[in-house]
Amino acid sequence: MNTTTFSQSWVNSTLYPFENKFLRLEAGNMHYVDEGKGETILFVHGTPTWSFLYRDFIKELSKEYRCIAIDHLGFGLSDKPDSVPGTPEWHARNLNEFIKKLDLNNITLVVHDFGGPIGLAAGIENNARINKVVLFNSWLWATEENKEAQKIDRVINSRVGKFMYLTMNFSPKVLLRQGFSNKKNLSKKVHQHYIKPFPDKVSRISLLKLAKALVGSSDWYQKQWEQLDLLATKEWLILWGTKDTFITMDSLKRWQEKLPNAKTEEIESGHFVQEESKEEAIRAIRIFMQEENK
Repeated sequence: MNTTTFSQSWVNSTLYPFENKFLRLEAGNMHYVDEGKGETILFVHGTPTWSFLYRDFIKELSKEYRCIAIDHLGFGLSDKPDSVPGTPEWHARNLNEFIKKLDLNNITLVVHDFGGPIGLAAGIENNARINKVVLFNSWLWATEENKEAQKIDRVINSRVGKFMYLTMNFSPKVLLRQGFSNKKNLSKKVHQHYIKPFPDKVSRISLLKLAKALVGSSDWYQKQWEQLDLLATKEWLILWGTKDTFITMDSLKRWQEKLPNAKTEEIESGHFVQEESKEEAIRAIRIFMQEENK
């Protein structure tokens, strides 16, 4: 297995003013930030993002809490191994190892996008360590019958899909931007911080493998969904971007049916609520953290 670590010189220390930490996992070195003290908030990103997505959440919430944000292997500043499964279940095993090695407890788990199945699977495995859950637009159920997912899967598994992901760096350059309801909310400077972690074809393999898992890991998602009762008794906050064209309001309804006691805030935003409506989302999480468990 070849592992690639890239220079971090492109990271703007004003936008992302954190100490870089690394934890050696069986599969590679995982980059993370660990700021503040108090109850632990663990931030889990999806694709093609990294801990940078949560930078303003960490700046604000670390005044009162211990904020930990990881970069999945293959993303952000973590190692980019080129010959690993790269599936959500593989990423969940890495996160499980991370939680146990740092012996994290009383965790508020924050998840988004592919970080939903990854983070919630690790949360199910470590349910005694989880206190609360904050869910941004995500899913956790079988995808193989979803017609939109099937269309995407056909493209991703074609030669064209491979070219788009590995040669054009399509995911951070194009798809990420499409996830914004207002493209003006994505500045060039910020956009570069999502493009730069993937400078060549090898570094983009992780993006392609996770994209293939949208349908490829369908059975595994469903298995996690059926085990979600292990987390359903926790306190849940759902922060949902109502203008998300990737993971739509239909998915929100499914979560609400499964978690009738969850608090929900619908936010006028695209897929990346953390970028488009950060102040509103940070305020909601702060209020949620201050509430006593029932």
